[in-house]
Amino acid sequence: MDFGFLITGLLTGLREGVEAALIVSIILAYLAKTGNRRHFGKIWLGTGAAIAISVGVGVILFNTIGGFGEPAEQIFEGFAMLIAAGVVTWMLFWMRRAAASIKGQLHAGVDRALMEGGLFGLALLAFTAVIREGIETALFLMGQATAAGTEATSTLIGAIIGLLIAIGIGYALYRGARIINLRTFFNWTGVALIFIAAGLLSHSLHEFIEIGWISVGTATAFDISGILSHEDNLLGQMLRAIFGYTSTPEWMTFLAWLVYIGSVLGLYLRPARAADRRPGSMPAETAPNV
Repeated sequence: MDFGFLITGLLTGLREGVEAALIVSIILAYLAKTGNRRHFGKIWLGTGAAIAISVGVGVILFNTIGGFGEPAEQIFEGFAMLIAAGVVTWMLFWMRRAAASIKGQLHAGVDRALMEGGLFGLALLAFTAVIREGIETALFLMGQATAAGTEATSTLIGAIIGLLIAIGIGYALYRGARIINLRTFFNWTGVALIFIAAGLLSHSLHEFIEIGWISVGTATAFDISGILSHEDNLLGQMLRAIFGYTSTPEWMTFLAWLVYIGSVLGLYLRPARAADRRPGSMPAETAPNV
């Protein structure tokens, strides 16, 4: 088992799992506050359906890895990692932008479903909220597993561990326990995922270079394999697994990594506008408490 790839999977499962758990806990807490605990089963129905479909999508994607001959295999791997990098980038900025209103939107959705009185209204609300996180997780893990190659199982095990921890955190949040500062948690895991996505981006470009789709910037930028090899040095192997490090990068992959980190990390760490910090925003330290 590769510890580095296990960590990447764990971070992904934990981050996405906490987002989904937080959404469910907000809905449940609001139902409890408004005296509608009898509808909890509908929320679990929608949540369970979303999880089942997400797992099914993940299994299908996971089983496609290694199922092609060359160059189709490299093409698939390149696009899988490129899509994964794009998905996590979109997800991070979407959550940052939507945090200001998602709690109010969930409350409004619950009120609307209760007024309409339909059996599937609340279930559908939970389903649509959770399925987005589930599909994002499946796509991102597919890219990570593709990069992991023969160590793809390590990524999957890490994701399962992360999701189990997220379930525990979600339950604690619903019960009102302040076991973590959610704002700090989302900020730091977001930074970690940006570095992971940068590695996937550079790795995808390397695959396209290998099959001849990219012919510019293919010369080796530098070679520090004698100091920190990504192949036979334990630290180098972990850095490769987590951040996509390579001791002999091409100029194209190296510059793409730098540009991505510089631009995306800079935008992500830029202070939020005042409008994005209005009361009721999420994530907040006590988001489920309504």
